[in-house]
Amino acid sequence: MKWYQYLAAFFAGLFLANVVPHYTHGVSGDPFPTPFANPPGKGLSSPTVNVLWACFNLLVGYVLLRVSNVSPQNKLSMLLLFLGFVVISIMASITFMDKLTP
Repeated sequence: MKWYQYLAAFFAGLFLANVVPHYTHGVSGDPFPTPFANPPGKGLSSPTVNVLWACFNLLVGYVLLRVSNVSPQNKLSMLLLFLGFVVISIMASITFMDKLTP
């Protein structure tokens, strides 16, 4: 694999993990921060905006996954995909830990 395919695998993991909180909050009817909120990433966006943001993240993640050619035969690409997923998940857990508690 080429170097940019490994980079695409990492970012595919980031985008695909970011689908989960936005989609979950969106379909549950709960507001949740997005880059389109005021202030960006801190204010709350509507559930519809969250579903649309989740769908955008899913599309970008899918495209990056295809570009990366991740396969179980290439352990490094699988590791980078997983690492991207873990990094954004931990960052989100820290960022939203205190913001969404009543």
